[in-house]
Amino acid sequence: MPTAELIARLADLNGQLPDPGAALAICSGDQPAAALQRAADALRRQLAGDTVTYVINRNLNFTNHCVKHCGFCAFRRDAGAEGAFWHGFELLQEKARAAQAWGATELCLQGGLNPLARERGSALRYYETLLAALLEAAPGIHLHAFSPQELLFIAEQDDCPLDAVIQRLRGAGLGSVPGTAAEVLSPQVRRQLCPEKLSARAWCAVVLEVHRHGLASTATLMAGHIEAAADRVAHWLTLVGLQQRAWQAGVAGFSEFVLLPFIGAAAPEPLRRRVGRDQPDHAAMLALTAQARLLLGHWFVNHQPSWVKLGLDGATEALRWGCNDIGGTLMEEHITTMAGATGGTSRTPQELSTAATSLGRPVRQRTTLYGSIAAEALPA
Repeated sequence: MPTAELIARLADLNGQLPDPGAALAICSGDQPAAALQRAADALRRQLAGDTVTYVINRNLNFTNHCVKHCGFCAFRRDAGAEGAFWHGFELLQEKARAAQAWGATELCLQGGLNPLARERGSALRYYETLLAALLEAAPGIHLHAFSPQELLFIAEQDDCPLDAVIQRLRGAGLGSVPGTAAEVLSPQVRRQLCPEKLSARAWCAVVLEVHRHGLASTATLMAGHIEAAADRVAHWLTLVGLQQRAWQAGVAGFSEFVLLPFIGAAAPEPLRRRVGRDQPDHAAMLALTAQARLLLGHWFVNHQPSWVKLGLDGATEALRWGCNDIGGTLMEEHITTMAGATGGTSRTPQELSTAATSLGRPVRQRTTLYGSIAAEALPA
């Protein structure tokens, strides 16, 4: 079936989920890349316009101590092992102050699952104190923090209902939640890739609870490893279903979708052999970028590539394949870099702006949740 006809079958005119058969056909690999690119770029223009957005943020990976052993992860360490770290509040506050002085409007916090991260015996109290310390150092900054896996870990550590964990963290300053730890929402893939990680069902349950509390989250897919097209389609349709439930409840739901290409340079040798590459296949990732735009449709206005994984040139090209956002400055990054990514760990606002203008597209700085930045808040 021609690409245009399949895309027409994906069109959602009555608030229903995309047609699964058409979705699988779009993602089968049989569709011409040029047709996917044109269709995705046109839908991007229709939903998000031509303006490319970016956020000035700082990434804070506060610890890599972790009790899990995901098969692809080069970030986690046991306490005391070479390369292990756990930053204290004073250092994190120093980084937060510096970020805000540089014009950052967001801190993105993610770390390993550290069972020693407790305050007076409570994991939840530790994370509350961490958020409060960062807001003390950088008043008013947006805290985009703690993946669904981390939120569930906190609840399990304190034997506390997830509802209470989210409510208390929101009260301590949590502004939104990264949609990482999703990897691929396929039980079969997860059993091979990350059997110790929370299940696909659990990830969805945590996200539903996050959205129910009025917090937005991002959505991700880690692709380009052992997953099949059907796994990606099921993942994307699951995200649409979650977004549909959020909108029906009158809450924001997902703020953006981010495709995360698999980096295998530091992965275990058996997985590296199965995948057959250490760095992303750019052509394949651009096709997936277009497929994501087409399948997620109007349910996801904002799409972002990963310049850390693709390099800035690759991320700039992704702006022609359905993306409308170029991401954040990050200032530092450890998880992907320790996996062997070569895209760098920091970009200036000027570099991100130049990426957009090189395509003849206008550009603007945004907030974490895609709001506008007041003129007085823009960096000089």
